Amino acid sequence: MRVSFLHTLESNKRLFGDTAERLGVAGENLRHELRPDLREAVQRAGTMPADVRAEASHRLLALAAEADVVILTCATLGAAADDIESPPVPIVRADVALAVEANRMGGKIAVLCAVESTIEPTRQLFERHATDKTTSIDVILVERAWALFTSGNANDARECYAVIAAAANDAFDAGADVVAYAHPWMAAALDLADKDRRPLDSAHAALRTAMQAAGKSA
Repeated sequence: MRVSFLHTLESNKRLFGDTAERLGVAGENLRHELRPDLREAVQRAGTMPADVRAEASHRLLALAAEADVVILTCATLGAAADDIESPPVPIVRADVALAVEANRMGGKIAVLCAVESTIEPTRQLFERHATDKTTSIDVILVERAWALFTSGNANDARECYAVIAAAANDAFDAGADVVAYAHPWMAAALDLADKDRRPLDSAHAALRTAMQAAGKSA
């Protein structure tokens, strides 16, 4: 199975690559394209400019021409994937895959976000994919996590993941049946969580969805 990725964060290349290999996809079958400029343009404009939307759709289709499945790892560019009505191969939005997986499990769902501006879009996304098993969806801002993550300091990064893992444990303690990490990079905190209460992350969710779409077992 050939998998192509469109990223806007450098760290997601390794994260999704490592996750794919753990799930049995050989490294030589992975292709990564990094376009931070697209995310930055959206952030500057406060919305997705038409030319950015068109370029993101174009890149997804170009990746699809040489893959069995394409994964868009950046939620900010999600609308560009939605614009493609009949892609030649499945195009998986990592954020949608996470929302679908969490709601399939159902119960009380807590979604951890690190950026305040993502809270409402994340809430809407998870509510859009709610099932009859879903009893509630709570989107929680993890204070300081984004500042620590983006500082570029190794000690801050370690503290960032510790803060995220602690927030996940708090959410479980408060009664959540499912805890989901809204941002792919949060997956680095998975190994710090309690072993019997592991949060969901979008890298695993997206790759499981991609493998199912391509007819492979996850």
